[in-house]
Amino acid sequence: MLDIFLKWLIPFVCGGVVSVLGMLAAQIKKNRKREKAVENGVQCLLRAEIIRQYEKNIDRGYCPLYAKEALKRGYDAYHELGGNDVATDLYHKIMKLPPERTVENE
Repeated sequence: MLDIFLKWLIPFVCGGVVSVLGMLAAQIKKNRKREKAVENGVQCLLRAEIIRQYEKNIDRGYCPLYAKEALKRGYDAYHELGGNDVATDLYHKIMKLPPERTVENE
């Protein structure tokens, strides 16, 4: 009787383990795909903010220190997420702007 029970139990347990491992692998793959989509979305939003800040501050002719600090944090995150294109050039142009309005940029 124990022999018959073990003959059924071992394949049942092995099948359960394989099923659980398959479900875990599928969940990990789904989570990775979702994480990559979130990273891409955040990178896109940060890039859009860099562009918006560029347009705003270039028109003004200056960029306050508090805005530069916020932009630096956003750019660092953008760069860490793999962003390194036109937004990098725009970021550097913003950072070169004076921090206050001057007679020349009015």
